[in-house]
Amino acid sequence: MFVTFVKSKQRQCATVLALFLLYYFGVFAMMFQSSIEKFDYPLNEPIAEYVQYWIDNKSPIREPINSYDFQFIHKAQDKCSVDSDTKLRIVYVVKSAVPHFDQRDGIRKSWGFERRFSDVEIRTIFVLGATTDSDIQKRVNEENAKNGDIVQATFIDNYYNNTIKTMMAFTWAVKYCPSSKFYVFSDDDMYVSTKNILRFVRNPLHYPRYLEEHMAIRRKNMTQKKLDVNESKMVRGLKQIVNIDLPDDAELYAGYVFRSSRPHRHQPSKWYLPLSEYPYNYFPPYVTGGTFVITKPVLHKFYYCSFYTKHFRFDDIYLAILAKKLNIIPVHSDSFYFEKKPYDVFGYQYVVASHGYSDPTELQEVWHQQRSAGNA
Repeated sequence: MFVTFVKSKQRQCATVLALFLLYYFGVFAMMFQSSIEKFDYPLNEPIAEYVQYWIDNKSPIREPINSYDFQFIHKAQDKCSVDSDTKLRIVYVVKSAVPHFDQRDGIRKSWGFERRFSDVEIRTIFVLGATTDSDIQKRVNEENAKNGDIVQATFIDNYYNNTIKTMMAFTWAVKYCPSSKFYVFSDDDMYVSTKNILRFVRNPLHYPRYLEEHMAIRRKNMTQKKLDVNESKMVRGLKQIVNIDLPDDAELYAGYVFRSSRPHRHQPSKWYLPLSEYPYNYFPPYVTGGTFVITKPVLHKFYYCSFYTKHFRFDDIYLAILAKKLNIIPVHSDSFYFEKKPYDVFGYQYVVASHGYSDPTELQEVWHQQRSAGNA
């Protein structure tokens, strides 16, 4: 009888352990997920209509349910001050960790350099959270006094506050820099090519193919003295493609897009999500947060849409939720690298952005090489 009792207890323990492991590694959670086809992340209301009221400066017809009402410690309020004849083309919004002084300086000396092109108005700011270290904060104050490009808010700066950081960046842009044609959001460990950003936004659906075709025609023309009528038409057509620009009302939300990504249900994961926080089996298509490009209309729509969209702690997914509610389709480009692209001079010809540049010395070396090669 004693042996039977022991075996019974062993079976019970094994059952409990198995159930715990199924729970711990998310098997049960995956069994009870809702289909993304039933997506109704709150608020499930006509949010696009509410957003338009804000954009039109009308009294809102629905009170907001969400706000990111932290205070600015530094706000670079004059960064985008320009005369009436000057139009901002690109604003770089760099999400940076508070102690990353060297990385910010490396960006200022490379792709964040505002006077890279004499005929293109560019601005660069760095978005930071708060720190409890008084010595580091003193250095931030000195950094801002020198450069005037720090936007710092009172939320604690850590990974799980990235959505707050991103939305405070949106808040700053809408309040203090609302009129740039494009906004490029980036982490502080990215290589970015301003020249390729400018090329990309001219024709995002066909980049870099439209440039490759254009260059192929140019090379061909150099080897022959005359063109027949058809080739002349082709060259004129390609010139029009190269010289096009997006209309001011274009809704561009672009970068490297994941279209079928699942939430992590296993609890050891850094990205673990319980069903109570996100009940669906897939995320909406989302642009990875390393570097992405938006136009002015998207900046404003995302900002106001956040008033009516429940907070979500992963910023790239939160923006995807906003996009889904607004019926804005993310544009994918393989020229944005969410991991580090192995470097060689020619291989970076059309790279818009690449992750993996936390070393400011390496960043500046690569950027200077690419600038010399005509790619940055």
